Amino acid sequence: MRPGSIRLGRANLDGLPPAIRRPAYERSRITPGIVHLGLGAFHRAHQAVVIDDCLAAGAASWGIVGASLRSPDTRDALAPQDHLYTVATRAEGTEHRVIGALLDSVVARENPAALVERMADPAIRIVSLTVTEKGYCHTPQTGDLDERHPDIVHDLNNFGAPRSAPGFIVAALARRRAQGLSPFTVLSCDNLAANGHTVQRIVTQFAALRSKDLGKWIADTVAFPSIMVDRIVPETTDSDRDAVANALGLRDAWPVMTEPFTQWVVEDRFSAGRPDLAAAGVELVSDVKPFELMKLRLLNASHSALAYLGYLSGYETIADTMQDPHFARLAAQVMEDAAVTLTMPDGTDLAAYRASLLKRFANPALHHRTWQIAMDGSQKLPQRLLGAMQDRLRKDLPIATHALAVAGWMRYVTATDEQGRAIDVRDPLAAEFAALAREAGPVAERLAPALLGVQKVFGPLGAEPRLREAVTAALGRLYKDGARRAVETLVSA
Repeated sequence: MRPGSIRLGRANLDGLPPAIRRPAYERSRITPGIVHLGLGAFHRAHQAVVIDDCLAAGAASWGIVGASLRSPDTRDALAPQDHLYTVATRAEGTEHRVIGALLDSVVARENPAALVERMADPAIRIVSLTVTEKGYCHTPQTGDLDERHPDIVHDLNNFGAPRSAPGFIVAALARRRAQGLSPFTVLSCDNLAANGHTVQRIVTQFAALRSKDLGKWIADTVAFPSIMVDRIVPETTDSDRDAVANALGLRDAWPVMTEPFTQWVVEDRFSAGRPDLAAAGVELVSDVKPFELMKLRLLNASHSALAYLGYLSGYETIADTMQDPHFARLAAQVMEDAAVTLTMPDGTDLAAYRASLLKRFANPALHHRTWQIAMDGSQKLPQRLLGAMQDRLRKDLPIATHALAVAGWMRYVTATDEQGRAIDVRDPLAAEFAALAREAGPVAERLAPALLGVQKVFGPLGAEPRLREAVTAALGRLYKDGARRAVETLVSA
């Protein structure tokens, strides 16, 4: 029998090679305390690893039940292996760790009522989320619930069988309230601006559409801590699965790849208790906002700039893009321009953080595709790029670097690259962008104003004359010179 042909599972943990870390606790004694919505790679490489450390320290009632809102793929991959999976941490070499914190998983679409029931269980004290920005069914520019979103319209008319993350949260909280139970904490781990406050607003707005009293109860009793999360987690490929199988001698259907760096900063405000997160390396603070803006405007903004402009230049991964010295300088310049918009606590070394980001981006062991990062740009631009641009305009500072990044996004969402090939644009507003691009044609003076007029993305900022001028000029350079030459010209100026 060839290595890796037997599936990873509870029965063969003890037979793993000595170098492979495994759960340092008896899984049969662990009970769930967390339901996590959005059982993707990031959660399994980040929050679940922290909870695994908490369980090893004796917090036996904080296991995780994962929920995929739509696709059964993760459940189907992990259930046959007792929900064990491998985290492969890559730098100069690779370290492998089997995580046991995930006890069970459900697919919401198959049985929405069953997920609501799990969330309403009084043993569940935290409901956490990584559903990506678009999963909140909100308008990114305002942070308000999008009442016309198809999933929200459905959930308001099918309260007991929701589709959306806000719908599930409110349905479960309503059941707990009706049963006289205390609420759980809602812990968003997505890259939303002021994510705790934003999710609180979205959820209470949805609840108030069902019942004003329910909306008020949620606003008064449910904790929505803000957080900042940071770890790079690329998509898992078949070659990654083969490499993990060779290391374990067992087949793991869905391991996750990541980097050594990890950070989690959490506002210490919970409705129904929490595990000892600090002992597992989490920074518990009273105000997350400075750290959140630092990450969004330094890491995420430069990542987006590299993704759009790197993709247009023919680079497949961020590490490939960073091998081009002009793009490495672009990433540094995005960070430099954004840094002046930040106010950090005493002792924060922004220069060291920026240097660490450039090193992480260049890690050749992480195959983080530019196409993957480019997804859902309409949901990401406001907090990653537009906020810093607005702050720089208020200080009467130039915005050319950020304008080129936004222009790169505009060029990308036309769905045709510089060689005339189709781009697979994944975005909730992709059809709207494509229609605007067809009407405007490849003419910056028409396309830039058309896209800047999309209120869900740009809001009133899209009408700001200095921003319109800078973005239109940058888009004109992309059409005239191509992305790589436009970046070279910018960073050489």
